[in-house]
Amino acid sequence: MAELLSLEEAVGRLVRDGDTVALEGFTHLIPVAAGQEIIRQGRRGLTLVRMTPDIVYDQLIGAGCASKLIFSWGGNPGVGSLHRFRDAVQHDWPVPLEIEEHSHAGMANRYVAGASGLPFAVLRGYTGTDLPAQTDTIKPITCPFTGERLTAVPALNPDVTIVHAQRADRAGNVQMWGITGVQKEAVLAAKRSLVTVEEIVDELEPRVGAVILPSWVVTAVAEVPGGAKPSYAAGYYERDNSAYQAWDEVGRDREEFTKWLNELTGVTA
Repeated sequence: MAELLSLEEAVGRLVRDGDTVALEGFTHLIPVAAGQEIIRQGRRGLTLVRMTPDIVYDQLIGAGCASKLIFSWGGNPGVGSLHRFRDAVQHDWPVPLEIEEHSHAGMANRYVAGASGLPFAVLRGYTGTDLPAQTDTIKPITCPFTGERLTAVPALNPDVTIVHAQRADRAGNVQMWGITGVQKEAVLAAKRSLVTVEEIVDELEPRVGAVILPSWVVTAVAEVPGGAKPSYAAGYYERDNSAYQAWDEVGRDREEFTKWLNELTGVTA
């Protein structure tokens, strides 16, 4: 059953050096505050997993938290590159970063396999691409029934998955709505999970189309109003496009990034 914890306590308990950590959320409900708390707590050697790493992953990589990234597409959406990501891959700054690239479909199917207790997933999506030649975790497989040549990818089972949602009740049941991606599957695939929420309420109101994560599949819930900013949370606040634009200037320069990092972590020059 989920525990109700502060964000600081939840990250301190659940995220450990060397862990495989997934922070998921598609377009909105991105767990930015949790990612920044990982930075504050100085975690190192993480394998970060995300279907579409954006600026919070740029921040984690630039802060030296990550040694590997498993992903499909990475960028500052609507703006351009992730400069701390690029600097780590091209120049090993601040530490070298290994990358493992998949398609969106491949990543989604890997989470589904992990959530289903299966060792791998099978799909057609890599046919005609050069990703199998670049990524060791994409392998050909022959269908035993039709002889069709398909592709297998291993299950993803993060040590900890972190997602953001709109609400949870005091028993730790979570409710989210709007555009959702693979949050449910990523939580079910993980050994431990943290859900940050806009608010904790006495009772969840029925809502058409909402995704419910029952308390028994969640390790901890933390109330973090605004925890998805600058992404948006349907029903609570809109996307802050100016913040994404501003990050481009911060992220592209090591000195400017270091100033931002020192402000986040409370380090004085």
